[in-house]
Amino acid sequence: MKRIIVLGILIIICFVLQTSLLPLIEIANINPNLLLILTVSFGLMRGRMEGMFVGFFCGFLYDIYFGFIIGPYMLIYMLIGYCNGFFHRLYQVDDILLPVIIMIFDDFLFNFSTYLIFFLMRNRLDFVKYLKHIVIPDMFYTAILTVVVFKFFVFVNKTLKKFEKGME
Repeated sequence: MKRIIVLGILIIICFVLQTSLLPLIEIANINPNLLLILTVSFGLMRGRMEGMFVGFFCGFLYDIYFGFIIGPYMLIYMLIGYCNGFFHRLYQVDDILLPVIIMIFDDFLFNFSTYLIFFLMRNRLDFVKYLKHIVIPDMFYTAILTVVVFKFFVFVNKTLKKFEKGME
């Protein structure tokens, strides 16, 4: 129960930071995706189901705030969280390289899915421009922030594990 409450608080904090603070430190109109970092982190650390759970609520908030319909971002975040759960067995606590590489790949998938759903379907076909001006800068900016924020999420996960062991 405590894990669910802490995850809910983390999701809300990341959402508030992404919508209020991170736009103030944008570079070239690009904001890092803190909700995606949270989804990837907990998918890696806790497995498929928790990654999907976190992705569902992150995507739901993203849809409510940024989207005009509920569902597309929720589905994208859920799939990314679920797929990152497959790397749970490869993940080691001290390793930062695997999360950064996965984050770069997932950010590309997130932006590519966004392009497919919101731009390609409206006949905006200039993918090279979208890739050059949005996707690549967003991938690197989010990867840099991942190095910093991921350590905090690891700390939160370790603390929750200690608390859960103490409850047994």
